[in-house]
Amino acid sequence: MVGPAGLALPGQAPLVRPLLAVPGFLFGGYECSAQVDRSGARRDMVAATQHDRFREEDYAAARGIGMRVIREGVPWHRMDRSAVLHMTPFEELVDATMRHGLTAIWDLFHYGYPDDLDPFGPDFGPRLARYAGAIARRRRQLAGPGGWYTPVNEPSFMAWAGGEVGWFTPFGTGRGYELKMRLVRAAIEAMSAIRAEDPAARFINADPVCHAVAPADAPELVDEAAAFTGYQWQAWDMLGGLGWHDFGGGPDLLDVIGVNYYLTGQWEHRRGGHLAFDDPRRRPFREMLRDVARRYPGHPILVTETGCWGELRVPWLRMVCDEVAAALATGVPIEGICLYPLVDMTEWHAGHWMRLGAWEVEDVEGSLERRPCLPLLAEIEAQRRRFEAGTAVGRKA
Repeated sequence: MVGPAGLALPGQAPLVRPLLAVPGFLFGGYECSAQVDRSGARRDMVAATQHDRFREEDYAAARGIGMRVIREGVPWHRMDRSAVLHMTPFEELVDATMRHGLTAIWDLFHYGYPDDLDPFGPDFGPRLARYAGAIARRRRQLAGPGGWYTPVNEPSFMAWAGGEVGWFTPFGTGRGYELKMRLVRAAIEAMSAIRAEDPAARFINADPVCHAVAPADAPELVDEAAAFTGYQWQAWDMLGGLGWHDFGGGPDLLDVIGVNYYLTGQWEHRRGGHLAFDDPRRRPFREMLRDVARRYPGHPILVTETGCWGELRVPWLRMVCDEVAAALATGVPIEGICLYPLVDMTEWHAGHWMRLGAWEVEDVEGSLERRPCLPLLAEIEAQRRRFEAGTAVGRKA
């Protein structure tokens, strides 16, 4: 059991899990969200960034800056058509990662699901499990046992965006908690199917950490803001069997805690927008990481998504690395940092390029050519050397 503060109760030994052993500490990911928006258009970011077209170049570029691990999306909506699975897209991904000497964390469901499914319906969990089991079986056949998987990316954010405010499918409003429970149940079914095919599989359960503050002129919202911040624990608690015992979660399924952290993850409650980078009300990331470790003792932690846009890219990465180093110095078991996305992406709604990536994108007669962001690449190299040398209190790779 876990007490109210998230610490193991007296006499309750924390779970001790083996390290994930991410080589290199710094790694990267490619934006792979594929939700259907209010206009009815599917926002397939792999297609929008032409990562499917430039996969070889993107992987070679990642290896060229010393990365050996990537987060890569598996296109469920493309592969599962009318309940018939087409495995070729995944087989091509596995083949490419192996040829480039990359280990992938396979992101199986990143907001996009087959058109004939409804996350509120009874068929959703079984279909996700069937697909996840097939992925694990084929990956084991091609690359051996011990695959790394994120079955459902950011169930908390999807519950809010797709179930509470209706930004994208399934366009629910006021049903965020219900959708979160359904997504977690589906994730547990998927993980059980994966383990049936690959008992050595590891799970990286990625969700955002956040911090809401009461506006200065609304001190009466302090408790409400704190309660909203506390919702960040629900999905991980469900997955870990910390309450919601009928879900079938447990420490072995919770496994690795994937922490997603962006500038937008701290805001004024009820006001919208985010706290500025230099706002003194921002909570230090090291403290947020320490909270995760205290709540889930014995579980390795990965920073599974972090990055910023424009001129903030370099100071943001430097700040995150400094905060991770500080957390490591206090014993927080952080195994790596994922820069996300490596290649720029378009803003979901307005459609403009966000200047987020280590490689910016320029449309040259319909071909989205990559342009390196040299200041960010220099910072990545400096931080990679820092962590791999152990000078950031990080472990040696």
